[in-house]
Amino acid sequence: MPVEDPLKKLKDAIIRGDVPGILEGCMSLSLNLGASDIHIEPRRNNVEFRLRVDGVLRHIVEYPMNMHPGLVSKTKLMANLKIDESRVPQDGRISTWLGEKEVDLRVSTLPTVNGEKIVMRVLDKSKKIPTLDQLGIVGRNLKLFQAAIEQPNGVVLTSGPTGSGKTTTMYSAMSYVNSPEVNIMTLEDPVENQMDGLNQSQMKPLIGYTFASGLRTALRQDPDIIMVGEIRDKETIDIAIEASLTGHLVLSTIHTNSAVETITRILNMQVPDFLLTSAVNLIIAQRLSRKLCPDCKVKTTPSNNAMQKLKEAFALFKPYEGFDMNLFKEPQFYTHSENGCETCGGLGYKGRMGIYEIMTMSEPIKVAVMKGMPGLEIQKVAQAEGMITLEQDGLIKVMQGITSLEEIYKLVKE
Repeated sequence: MPVEDPLKKLKDAIIRGDVPGILEGCMSLSLNLGASDIHIEPRRNNVEFRLRVDGVLRHIVEYPMNMHPGLVSKTKLMANLKIDESRVPQDGRISTWLGEKEVDLRVSTLPTVNGEKIVMRVLDKSKKIPTLDQLGIVGRNLKLFQAAIEQPNGVVLTSGPTGSGKTTTMYSAMSYVNSPEVNIMTLEDPVENQMDGLNQSQMKPLIGYTFASGLRTALRQDPDIIMVGEIRDKETIDIAIEASLTGHLVLSTIHTNSAVETITRILNMQVPDFLLTSAVNLIIAQRLSRKLCPDCKVKTTPSNNAMQKLKEAFALFKPYEGFDMNLFKEPQFYTHSENGCETCGGLGYKGRMGIYEIMTMSEPIKVAVMKGMPGLEIQKVAQAEGMITLEQDGLIKVMQGITSLEEIYKLVKE
């Protein structure tokens, strides 16, 4: 039997006024397209259904407003939320099976002037945690990252804006070091992926169970490695550094734009420079770049201005062992097809990968930090040691034909 088109199935459910069918259709289509989020948004005259695919929201379909209350109630019922409460936001979780796939959906409701908006984060349990190289961490960066998380103690931080894949990087790191001989504890808000071999704890700030208090408790649980969902305040970073200095490896994320800015942010939290340089092993900055669709990408010739910027970006670049210098001699540039194809759904891009900037806390960088050198000077020291910047890592992947110039310069501001 032919597999039914999930979009057609969704549209048919809307025509029938089948509320459970609409909700199931939303979930099925999100899995089919590899969406990360489902948006159900009431407008003035109808309700819009959108999906975030590869980081970009796509309009899918609309349905009449009179069906929306029933769909909200059905969603709340499945997520164990209060059906009769529409005045305040609510958060819940749905665990269900769609065909042969087990799916978790993190549900958030928000009152708006037109009714309650629903956003569901889609967590496909059938997807395996990607390995570090599958994320896009390769070459020198991969060796540095692996060496840092193999250390018995220290702090490893991943930085970047919301939606840049920091948590996935942390999960991949834990998957790399996970073994029966290691006690790994995680403090998360929320727990996005449940992994065998990990002791995962959900934060509950409303009752005082925060990252800081959870970290204190975790230290009494005989951990080897602790993953803290996010460094948000001085108390958490202080405890994380104390934990690292007493023989634990601490993995965490922080909201900064670059590796150097992470150092500045921690110093601004009133952490003494000697503690920062003693505790931190490695700092990663990252973004998520869309990959060109392999079936419809087209060759392009960059402008003279783009080539000049490319040359400037690699002015301080130090090729690492195994780097293919032929990329500079005969670079192949591609861009996305305007109309796309069936493989990418007309977008010209299919899937995403990370671009990374990885800074180790080497002796020259420790000296630069202790001397109070500005961030730009610390970055020059790091590049002199061979650090690959976000821009350089992105441009290397452009020259490999994986992504486009416009995509990288959208992520790494010019």
